[in-house]
Amino acid sequence: MLIFRQLFDPTSSTYTYLLGDSASGEALLIDPVFEQVPRDLALVQELGLRLVATLDTHVHADHVTGAWRLQQRCGSQIALAEAAGAELVDRPLRHDDRIAFGERFLTVRATPGHTNGCLTYVLDDQHMAFTGDSLLIRGCGRTDFQQGSPQQLFASVREHILSLPEDCLLYPAHDYRGVTVTSVAEERRFNPRLGGNVDEGDFTGYMNHLGLPHPKLMAVAVPANLRCGRPEGDAPPAEQPGWAPLTLRFSGVWEIEPMALAERMGECPQGSAAPSPPPKGDKATWGGPALPCDVQIVDVREEPEFLDRLGHLSGAHLVPLSQLLSRLDELDRQQPVVAVCRSGVRSAQASVLLAKNGFTRVANLAGGMLRWHSESLPVAPGSMAATGELPAG
Repeated sequence: MLIFRQLFDPTSSTYTYLLGDSASGEALLIDPVFEQVPRDLALVQELGLRLVATLDTHVHADHVTGAWRLQQRCGSQIALAEAAGAELVDRPLRHDDRIAFGERFLTVRATPGHTNGCLTYVLDDQHMAFTGDSLLIRGCGRTDFQQGSPQQLFASVREHILSLPEDCLLYPAHDYRGVTVTSVAEERRFNPRLGGNVDEGDFTGYMNHLGLPHPKLMAVAVPANLRCGRPEGDAPPAEQPGWAPLTLRFSGVWEIEPMALAERMGECPQGSAAPSPPPKGDKATWGGPALPCDVQIVDVREEPEFLDRLGHLSGAHLVPLSQLLSRLDELDRQQPVVAVCRSGVRSAQASVLLAKNGFTRVANLAGGMLRWHSESLPVAPGSMAATGELPAG
């Protein structure tokens, strides 16, 4: 079975496409964006896939590719048009080449005109094609820089994209209106630049008078993309916060495994306790002694749950999710925060709220107290779990 996901970068309005073969677990990414690599890797991991290659449709001028960064993380090959002349390319591609992923493959079609190295990738059954900037939804890429040519683009689109079966779905590299997909039949009929009875003269006259400014990031993006996204100096950016072993979920939330948190709590040196905030009235807002390290445990359940059969963590600060935003001043913004709830759902939302409000080191306890209890990890005194008072069910 084909696994397919369409991803979006709002800064550059770029679509990234993940294609996977469920039988083998092999996957490809088309047009990855440098800043979105953690997101893409999280999705690949969650779907149980192995990234074998990244494919760029051309040398982009509006964003930096994530190809090199992904190669550093998971060893994926970098594939790009041979005509682009870029460094660090593992697979320089030509017209009619095939890129396999498991039992599936993409066929390469050279579609220059926007740039001299533009490629379109066509799925083996010709039901999907990834057109880069050669053909956009009711439009096309500009032809006034990077060896662009309106005559060449007109021929490329007509001969190698609009010649595909009418029901073939076309997925571009960008869309600026929120439209996600089109088809060969639609573009043949409705594309105002390349469809209907438009001829090469009409198209060339239109494209030569667009009068568009160059992309803002062109001076940075093009040189970087000719290095396949490798930063100057080769130093990759930090992929994970350094304060704990965390996993980034596709939802954008960092998670810490129960055992990793338990080890962190147990390994903290004695005498380095974080200060305990004063209790509010007669509420049970603090779960015993302060945690003997710099991690703040914030339990976002309601008070009765804090003492129920699942128990709570030693040093946990009870701040129900409904009160979190009004009680942020009880937390130290300079120290890491681990959010906890019953199953990890409410605490995931708490993690998002904390991050939006200036907490830069936040993690969600994966699986919440259900996971913590199932792994037989210790809980604080003063709860049913600690006293053995576990009701049936």
